[in-house]
Amino acid sequence: MRPIPRPGEAQPSARSVTMSRVRRGLAAVALLLVLAPAGHAATLPLTARLAQALAVPGSPTSTSAAVAIDLSSGKLLFGRNPDMPLAPASNEKLPVTFAALRELGTSYRFRTEILGRGRQVGATWQGDIFLKGFGDPTLTSGGIDRLAAQIEALGITQVSGRVLGDESWFDARRTAPGWKPAFYLSESPPLSALAVDRAVYDGHIALRPALAAAGQLRRALRRHGIASGSVGLGRAPAASPALAEVESARLPAVLQEMDRESDNFTAELMLKDLGAEIGTSGTTVAGAAVVTGALSAAGVPLAGVRIVDGSGLSLDDRLTAQALAAILVSAWRDPALHYPFWAALSVAGVNGTLEHRMRLRPARGAVHAKTGTTNEASALSGYAGSRYAFSVLQNGEPIATYAAQRAQDRFASALASVL
Repeated sequence: MRPIPRPGEAQPSARSVTMSRVRRGLAAVALLLVLAPAGHAATLPLTARLAQALAVPGSPTSTSAAVAIDLSSGKLLFGRNPDMPLAPASNEKLPVTFAALRELGTSYRFRTEILGRGRQVGATWQGDIFLKGFGDPTLTSGGIDRLAAQIEALGITQVSGRVLGDESWFDARRTAPGWKPAFYLSESPPLSALAVDRAVYDGHIALRPALAAAGQLRRALRRHGIASGSVGLGRAPAASPALAEVESARLPAVLQEMDRESDNFTAELMLKDLGAEIGTSGTTVAGAAVVTGALSAAGVPLAGVRIVDGSGLSLDDRLTAQALAAILVSAWRDPALHYPFWAALSVAGVNGTLEHRMRLRPARGAVHAKTGTTNEASALSGYAGSRYAFSVLQNGEPIATYAAQRAQDRFASALASVL
């Protein structure tokens, strides 16, 4: 029955009634279309949701890889091009972190020493002193002052010889193989076994870090009432006695700073230190060999993997999503590595390079991962809660960074949504 029109109100025609019903029907259909994807996605299998998460315009599947693994069973939940070798950007720091914890141990500390050539006669050290660095990327001017205070405590008020910087723990290469020339200084200070305050002095980067460090020590000695000769570079004789020493924080704290902030300088010194402590020499090549050996011993698949530097800046680095996932699983299952490895990662929406990503639930606070970004690569690998390990690698010439990160965040969030 049609409604009775009020006085003065025009009675609707049959056509207008029909069109009104059509519009209401279209509105209902539109509402269903808006609501359907969310409801439908929630009922999709996890593998389909992960594939859907990666379907971001500008992030092609032909140059990307992704893996998700159940941590309790080790079962592969999702794999796309898992064995494709890709440039990893700063995900290169994950194998370095893994090898450092495995080979050096969680109690390891970097050290810096003052060594003497000569002998103490009364209040005078007759001879030279050497400030020898052992690759501590966290050495500060405060540490240099503590070294000078230890010399003062020995009753020394004069050094008759010179103050020499010794960076012989590492080789003299200031960059790593495969770096673009523009990366020197812009992405990392000069690499040296002896650098104070990351080689920054009076607001400028020192191109000869060890010489600048020796100058800092000479000034610190003067503040403590100790006169000395000029500064220079030199190598302490093997039998030189240690007069003073300072140490870094324990290794897990150094790695936490390295990975959360994606610190290239620390990663490169860490790699060279692995070469010096465990391998054949304090070189990038020797350190890379140690990392590769540690991965092999842990059963990480190495087909297509090339460890060339520590930071991921090298154009020659290659990792696979399955290799990164295997590193994550191996670290998770090793009681000695589990917590320090996990704690070194950035937390979604909370800190590090993930502070401004995935700031909403369910990913916020639940995803712990390592980011990676260069002009040619973007990556995200880590954990979703205590249930999943995952890795997403994407390459491009250049990479569409926004699209790549959106796909990564959607992938990690899909895993976090089913914790």
